[in-house]
Amino acid sequence: MDVRRTIGWNLRRLRVDRGLSQERLALEAEIDRSYVGRVERGRENVTVATLEAFAKVLSVSVSELFAEIDPKDVRPQSLRSGRKRKLS
Repeated sequence: MDVRRTIGWNLRRLRVDRGLSQERLALEAEIDRSYVGRVERGRENVTVATLEAFAKVLSVSVSELFAEIDPKDVRPQSLRSGRKRKLS
């Protein structure tokens, strides 16, 4: 896997683990939502400043975005779209 795809895979995994939508991550990192999607698909060369912004929102070190991917791992699932139900 190339570095861009590794970063994208880890970004998606960490984001989904924390229950953040692409939109929420983008908003908190002050980055365009469509850019987050392109990064997750491995289609963007990400700057160090952008990696730092992602890491800060996700509460991880930048190095976690470069973690080696186990070839046996399955792609992280998508979050359920739409509004969350209100608890009664």
